[in-house]
Amino acid sequence: MMMRLLALALCLGLSLPASGHAEPAPAAAITRAAIDAVIRPGYARFRAAAETLEKDVRALCEAPGPAQLETARAAFRDTALAWASIEIVGFGPVRAQNRLERILFWPDRRGIGLKQVQAILATEDDTATDTATLAQKSVAVQGLGALEYVLFGTGAATLAEADAFRCRYGAAIGTNLAKIAARIAAAWAGDDGIAGQLARPGPDNALFRDQDEALGEVTDILIHGLEQLRAVRLNGFLGETPDKDRPKRALLWRAGLTVATIKANLDGLRDLFDKAGFADHLAEEDRWIAASIRFEFAQADDALSALPPRIADTLADPQAREKLAFVRVVSSSLSQLVGEHLAAAYGLTAGFSSLDGD
Repeated sequence: MMMRLLALALCLGLSLPASGHAEPAPAAAITRAAIDAVIRPGYARFRAAAETLEKDVRALCEAPGPAQLETARAAFRDTALAWASIEIVGFGPVRAQNRLERILFWPDRRGIGLKQVQAILATEDDTATDTATLAQKSVAVQGLGALEYVLFGTGAATLAEADAFRCRYGAAIGTNLAKIAARIAAAWAGDDGIAGQLARPGPDNALFRDQDEALGEVTDILIHGLEQLRAVRLNGFLGETPDKDRPKRALLWRAGLTVATIKANLDGLRDLFDKAGFADHLAEEDRWIAASIRFEFAQADDALSALPPRIADTLADPQAREKLAFVRVVSSSLSQLVGEHLAAAYGLTAGFSSLDGD
């Protein structure tokens, strides 16, 4: 990987000096910008998308038909992509009450969640159509993964005709998602909660004792987001060789959203790097890091933009599959750039990833 970084530096006309020091106090500016320009808007977009999804699924139940089914499916796509761009923020209110898993239970390597959803549909369990009782059930049956199966899985075409139970279950999931999204967005909205704790660290702050700890949390979004992308999103279905590929283990493959969600993950990470201003406070001798990171993000974006939307089509095409494998290489390079070089430039110790070694 170091050879790739050296090649990048040469390509960009840069050198790889020993790391210098960032400006004396960039942490507060980066942290504040991350909150205001990325985290709050990201959760607000997810909330708005989930509210539209709830409305459109309920409209489908009230007036079933092909056009309304496609409207509900489009709202699902918008919500899934809005979530993919902000799910990289893995701390704070999203961790309360199992919200992260309730929004999206994945990976489901043994298919337990799928079996639970199928059982609800097969038995027409009415408790799954009430939001209050649904919220007490397994996290696997109340989020985006479950709703994908309702809208795109076996038997979903009947939603365009008349299938009251299936639609009522889908509507309950939509309401559940909208409620969770609203609570997370509200928790970030004011400065008296998590946003204030992150923006104003200090000895009396229960979460962040100083600016470096706060900046470290924001930087860890990049580090762990890139690890998640490679170790879980990509390695979960993309084998070392084509015969080892498992397209049906890919996230949201039924909805044709695997490639789009990977791209949304990367877009969210790139937005955080750019809009939080990580590049703006680097010392002169460390600016090659920002240029290299931006170059790698652009490389990944170009590769993903050239792929078919459905993952089975991507894996069946040798050239397309090669581009996806290239994205995996780029994500590894980005991990090293951020986890080692960017973190060091700001005097941080790279966060340990629970995915290391996967």
